[in-house]
Amino acid sequence: MKQKYKWFVGVMMAGVLGIGTTSCVDEIKFGNSFLEKAPGGSATQDTIFNSVTYTRQFLNTCYSRQYYGLPYVNSSVDDFPDSSNPYTGKFDALTDCWQLHYSGTTVYNSYYSGTHTANYGIRGDIFGYTREGVWQTVRWCWLLLENVDRVPGMGEDEKVKMKAEAKCLIAARYFDMFRHYGGLPLIYASFMGTETNYQLPRATVEETVNYMDKMLEEAIESGGLKWAYEGADFNSDSGHWTLAGAMALRCKLWQFAASPLFNDTQGYAGGRSEAEQQHLVWYGSKRPELWNKCLEYCRQFFNAIEANGFYKLREAAGSNPTPTEYRYAYRMGYILLDSPEVLHSVRVAGYERPGGSTTYIWRTWCNNGRNSYTPTQEYVEMFPWADGTPFDWNETEAEGKLNDMFLTGEFANGENTLSNLILTRDPRLYESVIVNNIPRNLGWSSPKMSDYPWELWVGGTDAKTAPVLENMRFATGYDNMKYYLSDSDYERQPIHWAYLRLSDLFLTYAEALLQAENNFTDALYWVNEVRARVGLGKLEECIPNKNLTTDKDALLEEILRERACELGMEDSRYFDLIRYKRADRFEKKLHGLLIYRLDDAGKRIEKPWRDGTDEFGKNAIQPTRFEYERFELHNRARVWWTQGFDSKWYLSPFPQNEINKGYGLIQNPGW
Repeated sequence: MKQKYKWFVGVMMAGVLGIGTTSCVDEIKFGNSFLEKAPGGSATQDTIFNSVTYTRQFLNTCYSRQYYGLPYVNSSVDDFPDSSNPYTGKFDALTDCWQLHYSGTTVYNSYYSGTHTANYGIRGDIFGYTREGVWQTVRWCWLLLENVDRVPGMGEDEKVKMKAEAKCLIAARYFDMFRHYGGLPLIYASFMGTETNYQLPRATVEETVNYMDKMLEEAIESGGLKWAYEGADFNSDSGHWTLAGAMALRCKLWQFAASPLFNDTQGYAGGRSEAEQQHLVWYGSKRPELWNKCLEYCRQFFNAIEANGFYKLREAAGSNPTPTEYRYAYRMGYILLDSPEVLHSVRVAGYERPGGSTTYIWRTWCNNGRNSYTPTQEYVEMFPWADGTPFDWNETEAEGKLNDMFLTGEFANGENTLSNLILTRDPRLYESVIVNNIPRNLGWSSPKMSDYPWELWVGGTDAKTAPVLENMRFATGYDNMKYYLSDSDYERQPIHWAYLRLSDLFLTYAEALLQAENNFTDALYWVNEVRARVGLGKLEECIPNKNLTTDKDALLEEILRERACELGMEDSRYFDLIRYKRADRFEKKLHGLLIYRLDDAGKRIEKPWRDGTDEFGKNAIQPTRFEYERFELHNRARVWWTQGFDSKWYLSPFPQNEINKGYGLIQNPGW
């Protein structure tokens, strides 16, 4: 890794913490300082934009305010993003796929209880309007756009590239906020600090979408963005926006805009609220042409991939890959910084260290149980068998095969540990969920499962009493694997957040084909491309009874399920349920799995295996006989499960103190 890249990562962290290169730049932001004049003046801008080096540093600091989807630092610094703080909680935990069991989080305290209001402050909302660095980024990017042309000694090509990247940053930060709030105030220039009045009313959904789209269109057509970074360019510039990333974000923007949340015959709250009347939270009518837009940009994106190459799904090695090799290909597809399926990557300083790190605590908190994003039984059952046919609990139980629902193996040569393991389910399951009896590690440089198995039965070494008490890690009988990668596989490796992934675009394309043209054949093709990467059969052949070649609703439901399996813990499930207004999923009571280890007589043994000291302990063979009991989650029960899902939860509330400033914000419905 070259020194320039090391510096780039370092300055990103400095920017996030609010220190270093840009602390002297005059700034005006939504929040407490919004109506105040910005300090300083043109002198600091002259200093920055009189130097090629300082201008590059300034752009890098703009990059430091990108959204990073893993809560990784408990910081009290004022402008540190709340969504990056583990005491807020990931919004994935509001879906039907995960349940958060740490009571110190906003998700647990304010959302599960239904007590969240518009009168919130620090870490009060899952994506606070003034707490995510969005407006700082937009402000700084406009400063760059207005001043980069006067930087002496900078080539024209670099100026064009910087302006294109700044527009991508603006569009991305608006998109991050748009998905939570709908129509937003639109900023077209930096503030100089001399204005006496600021009128920035909320724009309509249509105006906000067009604003983001124009930014992306100008960046794409500028000629300034490289298609991809490879070789030496990767070492120096990876993490910067590319042409592929900009085109992919444009597809995602129109996917969200075209979805029923904003694009339906009626506003999501019934149509009577002021925000709905002014079209701040929907288009005002159902417009089929919006899906046509999404489809048009998806086609442009995949045509560009065909023409320019580089990006592709990572495939398992060999002519006849095993489920373990498929699993490894899936893992490395999203976790590697230089993966050809990562379209845009966000980095922060640090890496996974043994024993943890004060600057990157995602994995540390996974180990201590505070990141207890425990997968639900509903999520686990979304994953099919390894051949792609659906998993059905009742059928599997009736056939007496529940003990085979995760893996099979054999005891060879008198060993007491299973060998010749065969993963019996969709390989993505094991990269999304820690399941009972699976070896702890998969490997980094090559796929080879190793180490002791996870003991998730009641009394087991790992789960202990957590599933019975429904407490912290393993509370549902499972734990999260995504971006965790078990005990040691991820240690000392570079970390990142895959902001855009190619498999997401495959599934977005499939959805657009179905919605815009009722094109079942091509939609299924792109879904099956994603499934084939992990060895699953064709969807329509694996589920013949659902009429997936003719039933649009059934195929759409399968696309959403595939998205949950492919993109677990990547924010996808939350926004999929939001944009399709799936109150039924938010209201659905969720379940975990109690696993009991059995002796030869069928009696329960609530004791560990590898740490045991008696005849049931480390000298015994690895347990393979279990009893299973699905149970309803109660700790903590979500208010939506008993009182219904109020439509107000589809979007976040603007902070009331921000509305009171009178610059034009209108509250979202219900808040």
